[in-house]
Amino acid sequence: MKIYLIRHGQTTGDVEDRYGGAYDDDLTAKGITQAHKLSQKLANSGIEVLYTSPLKRANQTAKILQASLGCQIKTIDNLKERNKNGILTGMTRAEAKIKYPELVEKLMDYRSQIQGAESQEAFANRITTAFINITKISDYSTIGMVTHGMPFWVIFDDFLGNNTIGAVHDCAYAIISQQGNKFSLVKTDGIEYKK
Repeated sequence: MKIYLIRHGQTTGDVEDRYGGAYDDDLTAKGITQAHKLSQKLANSGIEVLYTSPLKRANQTAKILQASLGCQIKTIDNLKERNKNGILTGMTRAEAKIKYPELVEKLMDYRSQIQGAESQEAFANRITTAFINITKISDYSTIGMVTHGMPFWVIFDDFLGNNTIGAVHDCAYAIISQQGNKFSLVKTDGIEYKK
């Protein structure tokens, strides 16, 4: 099986400098344009189904891709982004610095867990389980998963043995080949690696 791991386009939360994660924001006009450009890149990919996070930004990206690919969309709750920001979710960074300076400081460590947040361990287990379930139940030869930045890190680390991902840009994607229980990276676009 060939798996296209896809990140959504730019969001309103990005431009408003809000704490994202579980914040359910929309694509911006730029994000919509990015998704249309991605749909052109993937037009001949052969993707037969798109599994998408339920969050609006991923769903909107998937619908734009669907129009070009002519495939079905299936929403998978466990593909959503980590709720890393807890009670800061949806707040602008400037507002959070004033109201909760100690929590803002604590969030500098991605492994930290503040009030109302999902732990890194629970998140990684959720993404790993979703990825395994999708790849086991799919009868397709080529699938797409429309998700978020942090799931890329988990999938690369747990399934590809690659923990060198830095930035995952808007509408970035990775092509992963699956042979039985083995996964290998074929190509990336829009992903930066740590030096």
